Amino acid sequence: MSNGYQVIARKWRSQTFDDVVGQDHVVRTLKNAITRNRIAHAYLFVGPRGTGKTSLARLFAKALNCTGGPKADFEVNDPACIAIAEGSHLDVIEIDGASNNGVDQVRDLRDTVRYAPAQGKFKVYIIDEVHMLSVQAFNALLKTLEEPPEHVKFVFATTEPQKVLPTIVSRCQRFDLRPIPPALIVERLARIAKAEKIKITPEALACIARLADGGMRDAQSILDQMISFCGGEISEPDILDVYGLVAAEKITALAAALAAGDHKKIVAIVDECDADGRDLVRLLTDLQVLVRAALLDAIAQGGKSSLLGGESMTTEQVTRMLDGLREGEGAVKLGLAEKINFEVTLLKAVEASRARAIDSLIRELASLADESPATAAADSEKKKD
Repeated sequence: MSNGYQVIARKWRSQTFDDVVGQDHVVRTLKNAITRNRIAHAYLFVGPRGTGKTSLARLFAKALNCTGGPKADFEVNDPACIAIAEGSHLDVIEIDGASNNGVDQVRDLRDTVRYAPAQGKFKVYIIDEVHMLSVQAFNALLKTLEEPPEHVKFVFATTEPQKVLPTIVSRCQRFDLRPIPPALIVERLARIAKAEKIKITPEALACIARLADGGMRDAQSILDQMISFCGGEISEPDILDVYGLVAAEKITALAAALAAGDHKKIVAIVDECDADGRDLVRLLTDLQVLVRAALLDAIAQGGKSSLLGGESMTTEQVTRMLDGLREGEGAVKLGLAEKINFEVTLLKAVEASRARAIDSLIRELASLADESPATAAADSEKKKD
Protein backbone atom coordinates (compact mmCIF):
# COMPACT_ATOMS: atom_id res chain seq x y z
CA MET A 1 0.00 0.00 0.00
CA SER A 2 1.35 3.43 -0.95
CA ASN A 3 2.35 5.77 1.91
CA GLY A 4 1.85 8.85 -0.29
CA TYR A 5 5.53 9.80 -0.18
CA GLN A 6 6.81 11.89 -3.07
CA VAL A 7 10.48 12.45 -3.82
CA ILE A 8 11.58 16.07 -3.48
CA ALA A 9 12.24 16.46 -7.23
CA ARG A 10 8.55 15.70 -7.94
CA LYS A 11 7.08 17.41 -4.89
CA TRP A 12 8.94 20.64 -5.62
CA ARG A 13 8.58 20.66 -9.40
CA SER A 14 7.75 24.16 -10.69
CA GLN A 15 3.98 24.75 -10.65
CA THR A 16 3.95 28.22 -12.23
CA PHE A 17 6.24 30.19 -14.53
CA ASP A 18 7.39 32.22 -11.52
CA ASP A 19 8.65 29.02 -9.86
CA VAL A 20 11.11 28.28 -12.68
CA VAL A 21 14.72 28.85 -11.58
CA GLY A 22 17.50 30.16 -13.81
CA GLN A 23 15.61 30.23 -17.13
CA ASP A 24 14.24 33.78 -17.13
CA HIS A 25 14.88 34.27 -20.85
CA VAL A 26 12.64 31.31 -21.75
CA VAL A 27 9.92 32.17 -19.24
CA ARG A 28 9.75 35.78 -20.42
CA THR A 29 9.43 34.77 -24.09
CA LEU A 30 6.74 32.17 -23.43
CA LYS A 31 4.70 34.51 -21.22
CA ASN A 32 4.89 37.30 -23.80
CA ALA A 33 3.86 34.91 -26.58
CA ILE A 34 0.81 33.80 -24.59
CA THR A 35 -0.14 37.33 -23.52
CA ARG A 36 0.13 38.70 -27.08
CA ASN A 37 -1.47 35.64 -28.67
CA ARG A 38 1.64 34.86 -30.73
CA ILE A 39 1.75 31.16 -29.94
CA ALA A 40 3.81 29.10 -32.39
CA HIS A 41 2.77 25.60 -33.39
CA ALA A 42 6.05 23.91 -32.34
CA TYR A 43 8.71 24.54 -29.69
CA LEU A 44 12.06 22.86 -29.04
CA PHE A 45 13.57 23.01 -25.55
CA VAL A 46 17.28 22.22 -25.50
CA GLY A 47 19.52 21.89 -22.46
CA PRO A 48 21.38 19.66 -19.98
CA ARG A 49 19.45 17.22 -17.83
CA GLY A 50 17.51 18.59 -14.88
CA THR A 51 17.36 22.20 -16.07
CA GLY A 52 13.57 22.36 -16.49
CA LYS A 53 12.75 21.32 -20.06
CA THR A 54 9.81 19.02 -19.23
CA SER A 55 8.62 21.28 -16.43
CA LEU A 56 8.45 24.24 -18.82
CA ALA A 57 6.61 22.11 -21.39
CA ARG A 58 3.96 21.21 -18.79
CA LEU A 59 3.67 24.81 -17.62
CA PHE A 60 3.16 25.88 -21.22
CA ALA A 61 0.44 23.23 -21.59
CA LYS A 62 -1.23 24.53 -18.41
CA ALA A 63 -1.14 28.09 -19.72
CA LEU A 64 -2.79 26.99 -22.98
CA ASN A 65 -5.47 24.73 -21.52
CA CYS A 66 -6.31 26.38 -18.20
CA THR A 67 -9.86 27.57 -17.60
CA GLY A 68 -10.35 30.79 -19.56
CA GLY A 69 -6.97 30.35 -21.23
CA PRO A 70 -4.63 30.82 -22.83
CA LYS A 71 -3.18 32.92 -20.03
CA ALA A 72 0.31 33.07 -18.52
CA ASP A 73 -0.83 33.72 -14.94
CA PHE A 74 -3.01 30.62 -14.63
CA GLU A 75 -4.37 29.43 -11.27
CA VAL A 76 -2.43 26.48 -9.82
CA ASN A 77 -5.58 24.97 -8.28
CA ASP A 78 -7.54 25.15 -11.52
CA PRO A 79 -8.92 21.60 -12.17
CA ALA A 80 -7.45 21.60 -15.70
CA CYS A 81 -4.00 22.52 -14.36
CA ILE A 82 -4.21 19.88 -11.65
CA ALA A 83 -5.12 17.28 -14.28
CA ILE A 84 -2.12 18.29 -16.43
CA ALA A 85 0.19 18.13 -13.41
CA GLU A 86 -1.11 14.64 -12.58
CA GLY A 87 -0.86 13.47 -16.19
CA SER A 88 -4.58 12.77 -16.52
CA HIS A 89 -5.59 15.57 -18.90
CA LEU A 90 -6.94 14.10 -22.15
CA ASP A 91 -5.52 16.83 -24.37
CA VAL A 92 -1.96 16.93 -23.03
CA ILE A 93 -0.17 13.87 -24.36
CA GLU A 94 3.36 13.15 -23.11
CA ILE A 95 5.42 10.80 -25.25
CA ASP A 96 8.81 9.33 -24.40
CA GLY A 97 10.88 9.57 -27.57
CA ALA A 98 13.23 6.83 -26.38
CA SER A 99 10.56 4.12 -26.15
CA ASN A 100 8.19 5.42 -28.85
CA ASN A 101 10.75 6.07 -31.55
CA GLY A 102 9.33 4.02 -34.40
CA VAL A 103 7.57 5.23 -37.52
CA ASP A 104 4.37 3.37 -36.56
CA GLN A 105 3.96 5.33 -33.30
CA VAL A 106 4.47 8.63 -35.15
CA ARG A 107 1.94 7.62 -37.79
CA ASP A 108 -0.57 6.92 -34.99
CA LEU A 109 0.17 10.39 -33.60
CA ARG A 110 -0.28 11.90 -37.05
CA ASP A 111 -3.70 10.26 -37.33
CA THR A 112 -4.90 11.46 -33.88
CA VAL A 113 -3.91 15.13 -34.30
CA ARG A 114 -6.89 15.65 -36.63
CA TYR A 115 -9.40 15.10 -33.83
CA ALA A 116 -10.59 18.11 -31.86
CA PRO A 117 -9.56 18.56 -28.20
CA ALA A 118 -11.77 16.74 -25.69
CA GLN A 119 -11.31 19.00 -22.63
CA GLY A 120 -9.19 22.05 -23.37
CA LYS A 121 -8.64 24.54 -26.16
CA PHE A 122 -5.54 22.82 -27.59
CA LYS A 123 -4.09 19.37 -28.00
CA VAL A 124 -0.52 19.59 -26.72
CA TYR A 125 1.97 16.87 -27.63
CA ILE A 126 5.07 16.84 -25.41
CA ILE A 127 7.79 14.59 -26.84
CA ASP A 128 10.69 14.09 -24.45
CA GLU A 129 14.14 12.98 -25.69
CA VAL A 130 12.99 13.74 -29.22
CA HIS A 131 16.49 13.06 -30.59
CA MET A 132 15.82 9.34 -30.02
CA LEU A 133 13.25 9.21 -32.83
CA SER A 134 14.38 7.28 -35.89
CA VAL A 135 14.97 9.07 -39.21
CA GLN A 136 11.82 7.40 -40.60
CA ALA A 137 9.83 8.66 -37.60
CA PHE A 138 11.17 12.19 -38.09
CA ASN A 139 10.21 12.10 -41.76
CA ALA A 140 6.73 10.86 -40.91
CA LEU A 141 6.35 13.82 -38.53
CA LEU A 142 7.58 16.50 -40.94
CA LYS A 143 4.37 17.26 -42.83
CA THR A 144 2.23 17.37 -39.70
CA LEU A 145 4.80 19.59 -38.01
CA GLU A 146 4.87 22.00 -40.94
CA GLU A 147 1.10 22.41 -41.28
CA PRO A 148 -0.57 21.19 -38.09
CA PRO A 149 -4.25 21.85 -37.33
CA GLU A 150 -4.93 25.09 -35.44
CA HIS A 151 -5.78 23.20 -32.26
CA VAL A 152 -2.45 21.29 -32.10
CA LYS A 153 0.80 22.40 -30.44
CA PHE A 154 4.04 20.42 -30.27
CA VAL A 155 6.67 20.78 -27.54
CA PHE A 156 9.92 18.85 -27.99
CA ALA A 157 12.64 18.41 -25.37
CA THR A 158 16.16 17.12 -25.93
CA THR A 159 19.60 17.01 -24.37
CA GLU A 160 21.26 16.37 -27.75
CA PRO A 161 20.03 18.88 -30.35
CA GLN A 162 22.71 17.89 -32.85
CA LYS A 163 20.89 14.57 -33.32
CA VAL A 164 17.60 16.23 -34.26
CA LEU A 165 17.08 16.58 -38.00
CA PRO A 166 17.66 20.17 -39.21
CA THR A 167 14.33 19.96 -41.05
CA ILE A 168 12.62 19.43 -37.68
CA VAL A 169 14.57 22.19 -35.92
CA SER A 170 13.75 24.68 -38.69
CA ARG A 171 10.03 24.18 -38.05
CA CYS A 172 10.31 24.93 -34.32
CA GLN A 173 11.01 27.89 -32.09
CA ARG A 174 14.18 26.82 -30.26
CA PHE A 175 14.94 27.69 -26.64
CA ASP A 176 18.30 26.86 -25.09
CA LEU A 177 18.10 26.26 -21.36
CA ARG A 178 21.24 27.05 -19.41
CA PRO A 179 22.86 25.17 -16.54
CA ILE A 180 21.49 26.72 -13.35
CA PRO A 181 24.05 28.84 -11.43
CA PRO A 182 25.12 27.36 -8.05
CA ALA A 183 23.85 30.42 -6.16
CA LEU A 184 20.30 29.87 -7.45
CA ILE A 185 20.47 26.15 -6.65
CA VAL A 186 21.59 26.94 -3.10
CA GLU A 187 18.77 29.46 -2.70
CA ARG A 188 16.10 26.97 -3.85
CA LEU A 189 17.49 24.10 -1.75
CA ALA A 190 17.54 26.34 1.33
CA ARG A 191 13.83 27.07 0.80
CA ILE A 192 13.05 23.38 0.36
CA ALA A 193 15.05 22.41 3.46
CA LYS A 194 13.25 25.04 5.53
CA ALA A 195 9.83 23.82 4.35
CA GLU A 196 10.82 20.19 5.00
CA LYS A 197 12.15 21.17 8.47
CA ILE A 198 15.69 20.03 7.67
CA LYS A 199 18.75 21.73 9.19
CA ILE A 200 21.50 22.02 6.61
CA THR A 201 24.67 24.11 6.75
CA PRO A 202 25.54 26.65 4.03
CA GLU A 203 28.70 24.64 3.27
CA ALA A 204 26.58 21.54 2.68
CA LEU A 205 24.26 23.46 0.35
CA ALA A 206 27.24 24.76 -1.62
CA CYS A 207 28.61 21.23 -1.81
CA ILE A 208 25.33 19.89 -3.24
CA ALA A 209 25.23 22.72 -5.79
CA ARG A 210 28.80 21.88 -6.86
CA LEU A 211 27.89 18.22 -7.22
CA ALA A 212 24.73 18.96 -9.23
CA ASP A 213 26.62 20.58 -12.16
CA GLY A 214 23.87 23.06 -12.94
CA GLY A 215 20.96 20.59 -12.73
CA MET A 216 18.19 21.45 -10.27
CA ARG A 217 16.70 17.96 -10.42
CA ASP A 218 20.08 16.41 -9.59
CA ALA A 219 20.47 18.81 -6.67
CA GLN A 220 17.04 17.92 -5.31
CA SER A 221 17.73 14.19 -5.68
CA ILE A 222 21.03 14.58 -3.79
CA LEU A 223 19.24 16.48 -1.02
CA ASP A 224 16.61 13.73 -0.86
CA GLN A 225 19.30 11.06 -0.51
CA MET A 226 21.12 13.03 2.18
CA ILE A 227 17.90 13.40 4.19
CA SER A 228 17.52 9.61 4.07
CA PHE A 229 21.16 9.21 5.15
CA CYS A 230 21.41 11.90 7.82
CA GLY A 231 17.87 12.52 9.01
CA GLY A 232 17.05 16.07 10.10
CA GLU A 233 20.56 17.56 10.14
CA ILE A 234 22.98 17.64 7.20
CA SER A 235 26.56 18.95 7.23
CA GLU A 236 29.30 19.15 4.59
CA PRO A 237 31.34 16.13 5.87
CA ASP A 238 28.26 13.92 5.43
CA ILE A 239 28.01 14.81 1.73
CA LEU A 240 31.77 14.46 1.20
CA ASP A 241 31.66 10.95 2.67
CA VAL A 242 28.59 9.77 0.73
CA TYR A 243 29.68 11.12 -2.67
CA GLY A 244 33.47 10.91 -2.33
CA LEU A 245 33.97 14.63 -2.82
CA VAL A 246 37.02 16.57 -1.68
CA ALA A 247 36.50 19.57 0.61
CA ALA A 248 36.82 22.98 -1.02
CA GLU A 249 39.75 23.91 1.24
CA LYS A 250 41.73 20.85 0.13
CA ILE A 251 41.06 21.62 -3.55
CA THR A 252 42.37 25.14 -2.93
CA ALA A 253 45.46 23.72 -1.20
CA LEU A 254 46.11 21.36 -4.13
CA ALA A 255 45.76 24.23 -6.62
CA ALA A 256 48.21 26.28 -4.56
CA ALA A 257 50.70 23.37 -4.58
CA LEU A 258 50.38 23.17 -8.37
CA ALA A 259 51.05 26.90 -8.71
CA ALA A 260 54.05 26.69 -6.39
CA GLY A 261 55.40 23.59 -8.10
CA ASP A 262 55.53 21.77 -4.75
CA HIS A 263 55.73 18.16 -5.94
CA LYS A 264 55.98 16.72 -2.44
CA LYS A 265 52.80 18.46 -1.27
CA ILE A 266 50.92 17.46 -4.44
CA VAL A 267 51.71 13.79 -3.88
CA ALA A 268 50.85 14.05 -0.16
CA ILE A 269 47.41 15.57 -0.86
CA VAL A 270 46.65 12.94 -3.54
CA ASP A 271 47.69 10.17 -1.12
CA GLU A 272 45.39 11.60 1.53
CA CYS A 273 42.43 11.91 -0.85
CA ASP A 274 42.95 8.38 -2.16
CA ALA A 275 43.21 6.95 1.37
CA ASP A 276 39.91 8.65 2.26
CA GLY A 277 38.23 7.06 -0.77
CA ARG A 278 37.65 10.34 -2.60
CA ASP A 279 36.64 10.49 -6.26
CA LEU A 280 39.80 11.56 -8.12
CA VAL A 281 37.93 12.12 -11.41
CA ARG A 282 35.63 14.56 -9.64
CA LEU A 283 38.63 16.17 -7.94
CA LEU A 284 40.23 16.76 -11.35
CA THR A 285 37.02 18.44 -12.56
CA ASP A 286 36.83 20.67 -9.47
CA LEU A 287 40.51 21.55 -9.87
CA GLN A 288 39.94 22.62 -13.46
CA VAL A 289 37.10 24.90 -12.34
CA LEU A 290 39.45 26.60 -9.87
CA VAL A 291 42.27 27.00 -12.42
CA ARG A 292 39.81 28.35 -14.98
CA ALA A 293 38.73 30.99 -12.44
CA ALA A 294 42.41 31.98 -12.11
CA LEU A 295 42.69 32.18 -15.91
CA LEU A 296 39.70 34.53 -16.14
CA ASP A 297 41.17 36.59 -13.29
CA ALA A 298 44.52 36.85 -15.10
CA ILE A 299 42.77 38.05 -18.25
CA ALA A 300 40.76 40.61 -16.26
CA GLN A 301 43.86 41.82 -14.35
CA GLY A 302 45.86 42.44 -17.51
CA GLY A 303 47.95 39.28 -17.65
CA LYS A 304 48.59 38.05 -14.09
CA SER A 305 46.63 36.34 -11.31
CA SER A 306 47.37 35.47 -7.68
CA LEU A 307 44.23 33.41 -7.07
CA LEU A 308 46.11 30.09 -6.87
CA GLY A 309 47.56 30.23 -3.37
CA GLY A 310 48.98 33.73 -3.76
CA GLU A 311 51.47 32.67 -6.44
CA SER A 312 51.61 35.26 -9.23
CA MET A 313 51.07 33.48 -12.54
CA THR A 314 50.81 34.86 -16.04
CA THR A 315 47.92 34.16 -18.39
CA GLU A 316 50.22 31.89 -20.42
CA GLN A 317 51.23 29.88 -17.35
CA VAL A 318 47.65 29.36 -16.16
CA THR A 319 46.52 28.45 -19.68
CA ARG A 320 49.26 25.83 -19.94
CA MET A 321 48.36 24.40 -16.53
CA LEU A 322 44.68 24.16 -17.45
CA ASP A 323 45.58 22.54 -20.76
CA GLY A 324 47.73 19.99 -18.95
CA LEU A 325 44.87 19.09 -16.60
CA ARG A 326 42.47 18.79 -19.52
CA GLU A 327 44.79 16.54 -21.50
CA GLY A 328 44.97 14.07 -18.61
CA GLU A 329 41.19 13.66 -18.27
CA GLY A 330 40.97 10.58 -20.48
CA ALA A 331 43.79 8.74 -18.70
CA VAL A 332 42.29 9.43 -15.25
CA LYS A 333 38.76 8.43 -16.27
CA LEU A 334 39.56 5.37 -18.36
CA GLY A 335 43.03 4.25 -17.26
CA LEU A 336 43.56 1.20 -15.08
CA ALA A 337 45.74 2.96 -12.49
CA GLU A 338 43.57 5.96 -11.61
CA LYS A 339 45.76 7.32 -8.80
CA ILE A 340 49.01 7.05 -10.79
CA ASN A 341 47.43 8.66 -13.85
CA PHE A 342 46.06 11.45 -11.67
CA GLU A 343 49.46 12.14 -10.10
CA VAL A 344 51.16 12.14 -13.50
CA THR A 345 48.51 14.53 -14.86
CA LEU A 346 49.11 16.98 -12.01
CA LEU A 347 52.88 16.84 -12.31
CA LYS A 348 52.71 17.30 -16.08
CA ALA A 349 50.43 20.30 -15.56
CA VAL A 350 53.04 21.82 -13.22
CA GLU A 351 55.83 21.31 -15.76
CA ALA A 352 53.65 22.69 -18.56
CA SER A 353 52.92 25.85 -16.57
CA ARG A 354 56.66 26.43 -16.06
CA ALA A 355 57.63 25.89 -19.69
CA ARG A 356 57.94 28.82 -22.04
CA ALA A 357 56.23 28.91 -25.39
CA ILE A 358 58.75 28.98 -28.24
CA ASP A 359 56.89 31.77 -30.02
CA SER A 360 57.02 34.03 -26.95
CA LEU A 361 60.77 33.37 -26.63
CA ILE A 362 61.25 34.26 -30.29
CA ARG A 363 59.33 37.50 -29.77
CA GLU A 364 61.49 38.41 -26.77
CA LEU A 365 64.70 37.66 -28.66
CA ALA A 366 63.46 39.68 -31.62
CA SER A 367 62.66 42.66 -29.40
CA LEU A 368 66.11 42.41 -27.79
CA ALA A 369 67.70 42.29 -31.25
CA ASP A 370 65.71 45.37 -32.29
CA GLU A 371 66.88 47.23 -29.22
CA SER A 372 70.55 46.27 -29.66
CA PRO A 373 71.36 48.61 -32.62
CA ALA A 374 69.71 51.52 -30.84
CA THR A 375 71.69 50.79 -27.67
CA ALA A 376 74.93 50.45 -29.63
CA ALA A 377 74.30 53.77 -31.39
CA ALA A 378 73.61 55.48 -28.07
CA ASP A 379 76.84 54.12 -26.60
CA SER A 380 78.76 55.33 -29.65
CA GLU A 381 77.38 58.84 -29.28
CA LYS A 382 78.39 58.88 -25.60
CA LYS A 383 81.94 57.94 -26.51
CA LYS A 384 82.15 60.78 -29.08
CA ASP A 385 81.02 63.25 -26.44
